[in-house]
Amino acid sequence: MPARLEPTFDNGPAVRQIIAPGTDAEFLDHLIEGMHGANPTELVHSLERMAVDRDAEIEDMCTSNHQEFINSVNELDRGRDDCTSLGSEILNLVQSYQTNTDNLAAQKKNLVDSRSVRQNVDESADSLRQCLEVLRLSNQVHELVGKQNHYAALRALDDLRSLLRLRESSRYKVLELIEKSIPATQKMIAEAVMTDLNTWLYHIRDVSQYIGEVAMFNTEQRRTRQKERGATDDYLATFKLNSPIELVADETDEFDVLNNEEAEVNVDFTPLFECLHIHEALDQLESFRTEYAITRRRQKELIVPTVLRLTDVEASELKELLESIVGFSIIEKATMRKTEGLRSAVDVDELWDSMCQSAITLMSSAIQTVDNAEMLLKVTGVVSLFIQTMESWGYHASSLNHFLMTLFEKYAFLLKKRCSEDFQEIVATDDYMPMPISTIEEYDKIIDVGWYTPDKPREEIVFPCVLPFSQMYPMCCIDIRNFLNQVYSAPDDTINRSSLIDETIRNSLDELLSDRICQPLIERLRSQYPGQIVQILTNFEHFERACIELQGDLAQARAARSRTGPVVLKATKDFHAARQKARDRIFELVNSKINDLIETAEYNWNAMGPVTEPSNYMTELTRYLSNIMNSVLLGLPTDVKDLIYFDALSNAATGILSLPLDPSVPAISPSAMQLLVLDVQHLTSFVAALPQPTSTQLQRRSTSSNAALKDAPVLLNRTVEELSQTISLMASEDPNEFFDISLRSKKYAAVDARNGPVLLDKVEKGSHGGAVQGDGASMMSTNVGGKEKTSERFRRMMGGLRNVGEANRD
Repeated sequence: MPARLEPTFDNGPAVRQIIAPGTDAEFLDHLIEGMHGANPTELVHSLERMAVDRDAEIEDMCTSNHQEFINSVNELDRGRDDCTSLGSEILNLVQSYQTNTDNLAAQKKNLVDSRSVRQNVDESADSLRQCLEVLRLSNQVHELVGKQNHYAALRALDDLRSLLRLRESSRYKVLELIEKSIPATQKMIAEAVMTDLNTWLYHIRDVSQYIGEVAMFNTEQRRTRQKERGATDDYLATFKLNSPIELVADETDEFDVLNNEEAEVNVDFTPLFECLHIHEALDQLESFRTEYAITRRRQKELIVPTVLRLTDVEASELKELLESIVGFSIIEKATMRKTEGLRSAVDVDELWDSMCQSAITLMSSAIQTVDNAEMLLKVTGVVSLFIQTMESWGYHASSLNHFLMTLFEKYAFLLKKRCSEDFQEIVATDDYMPMPISTIEEYDKIIDVGWYTPDKPREEIVFPCVLPFSQMYPMCCIDIRNFLNQVYSAPDDTINRSSLIDETIRNSLDELLSDRICQPLIERLRSQYPGQIVQILTNFEHFERACIELQGDLAQARAARSRTGPVVLKATKDFHAARQKARDRIFELVNSKINDLIETAEYNWNAMGPVTEPSNYMTELTRYLSNIMNSVLLGLPTDVKDLIYFDALSNAATGILSLPLDPSVPAISPSAMQLLVLDVQHLTSFVAALPQPTSTQLQRRSTSSNAALKDAPVLLNRTVEELSQTISLMASEDPNEFFDISLRSKKYAAVDARNGPVLLDKVEKGSHGGAVQGDGASMMSTNVGGKEKTSERFRRMMGGLRNVGEANRD
């Protein structure tokens, strides 16, 4: 045992405090406190000494109580053995009790299980009954869907939903699944009914063209019935198709284009009604409207092709297109009328306008290549029938009517073009000779087609005969009548004839008659052949009469359409003016020939020998006038022929009178005067032998040209009156009568007061000139005496002129 260390100071309290705490934290706290202010070495020695003391105490205690400790240990061993025995017995008892308890628990569990199974069986049976009822309704829904009884299926589905609410479907998995499947079943019903609707729409698309064909056929039948009513009743004839009067008159003939046994057409709207009703019940009406509108818009696009060809004479592609549009539009209108809220008027009109514009675009492109008037007329008829059919269903057709007017204008243009080409060929190939007729059949045909009234009755005409006009006139009349008939054959129920057809006909006829007949004939007036010009003049006259008759026919046709007012053709004035040009051309040619003959006159104004026969030019002139009037101009109307005679004779008289008045003629010898008298007498005799005209126009022209002779009974004699009286004055034995106003007005009223003195002076000079030439020795005295006499006579002449002038002023 180590030696004890003697403490240098007392650390007892500190050591006790250090070893007293029961926790490490307190121990450390007291240790730190004991070490504070003390020597650590001494504290260690104090603790070691404390440990030694305690070991000694324990050793003393063990040494003194060793036997008692051993005895206690033995007693404890014996007690432990007894406890072990008792424990084994207790375990045996517990095991026996546990066995009995387990048996009782098993029996009780069997009892409880039996009761639970019975309750579960009862509950399962009740649940099964509930589920079977739900399953029965569910199966019934699917069976109804399979039978396409969609609305009944939807009603059964509503019953199923109500039953699921009563049965608290969340308790059962199968019922929960069935309840969750209800929206899918509703969707299945909606899809099934939409499938039926699409099938119905596909069927409608297939039969749309046939429906349109039947509808347009019915419209054609209504047209026929209306024409028959109009033929028997003029009042009904004034009403157009689809007018209220026509609808009332036609209401006895009932016709349902959508349900017609004769046409084997039966459009059943049941699928549409069912689909509409089901979507309304599903509260999906708005989406159904949208989907239905999209479907119909797609079907509309399938109706309208990309290209339209007008290659066959029946315009089959166009008819198919328009019939499809008619059927589609009728279904749309019927859908709008039979349902409420599915199709609005705006939607239907929008589709209609779209189809119209597409059809007009296609037709406008197709007719660009059409140059056949008959084909265009067929197209016009089909479009017109289409418009009337659509108007009977309440569709507006303003754009189609405008397009129909465009079609009519092109149709009239093609007819005019064809007629213009015919006229051009007729004018170019005409022989410009009066038209010969061999048989009465030909005569009747010409009378029927031409606006011509013969002078003689049909019974008095002897064949063969000759008509005044050339063959171009009846040929042109035939073309004009064909043109009018073809224009009027255009459908008139939709075209406003009063503003379009009348104006088109008037303009076309003016262009054809003026530009294709009148103007080419005017250009042919440059010909030098009077016979051709005479024939052209005759043709002008008949064309002018034809224009007047045409104006009456057009006015009557306008009156038949409840329009009044005359129809004036510009061509009438053009032919009248052309006829005047032809007359002037004939006058020009005849007068030119007369002037040429007069220019060949060879008067020797100083001739001295006797004269017994008229001049050659005079006999040639009268022969020319006689021949041309009795041959070339024979076919002219009497008034025209009289005017030509009048003008030609007046021109001849003026030309003959101008010969002695020529300033280059200083004097007229008695022999020359005698020849001039013979020529004038020859001309006067020729005029007197001519038949006197009775034309009012010629009388008016004669009296206006010479007012002093307005009361003269013979008209043609007036043309040579001035010439005859002037020559008589020149040959008079007493020329001074001319200067006596009273005698002059009786014998020389037609003589020009200015020409008379000049001619008398030339005759006076010629007579004296003849005397001088006869005797040269006495020429001087004769000339002096002649000068004196001439001066005196000149003064008397001047005084007479003054008196004549004063008389004229009075």
